[in-house]
Amino acid sequence: MSDFRINTPSRRLFLSSAAAFLAAPALAQEVAEPAFDPLRPPPEPEPPVKRNISSFRSKDWRPYFDHLRKGAILVDIDSRALHYWSEDEATYKLFPSSVPLSDDLTRRGRTQIIRKVEGPSWAPTPNMRKRNPEWPAFIPAGPDNPLGTHALYLSWKYYRIHGTHDTRKIGRKSSNGCVGLYNEHIAELYSLAKVGTQVLLI
Repeated sequence: MSDFRINTPSRRLFLSSAAAFLAAPALAQEVAEPAFDPLRPPPEPEPPVKRNISSFRSKDWRPYFDHLRKGAILVDIDSRALHYWSEDEATYKLFPSSVPLSDDLTRRGRTQIIRKVEGPSWAPTPNMRKRNPEWPAFIPAGPDNPLGTHALYLSWKYYRIHGTHDTRKIGRKSSNGCVGLYNEHIAELYSLAKVGTQVLLI
């Protein structure tokens, strides 16, 4: 009997310690949960896109462009992919991309690169401010900037091909009209594309 009374507190201590140990990961997960960022909310769940994988394949430039002077960029909204061809045809790149959230934010047609910026700043468009009045009026270059590390400005006002620090957005409908790439991919495209490179969104 004396052994039983001596061991009971130890047994209870062991059980309570084990319960605390098992609960610790859950508590750690709660503590580690990042704060909600209104500029970078998690992408909305989407139904499976059957055509995405099958359409994410190399393309020939000839059905889309008459020439490759200064290079060419094709953005395929449906397959969520960006294609680049160099002027001499020696370089071809295929990158996964983010695309606009909805059809009314999507613009298709021909444009071109008119400006290249490394470390871009960002300001919401007037329409974005109407939809999201809580957004800041300006964000300088840095890890919180929605344009990532590099931006290619198009001749269409407010439209860009740019990077993103939020990698969850790539391959999804997640932008307000622009085309987004992983930062390492936009850095590569930035080094290849020129002011005057033709761009077609289909």
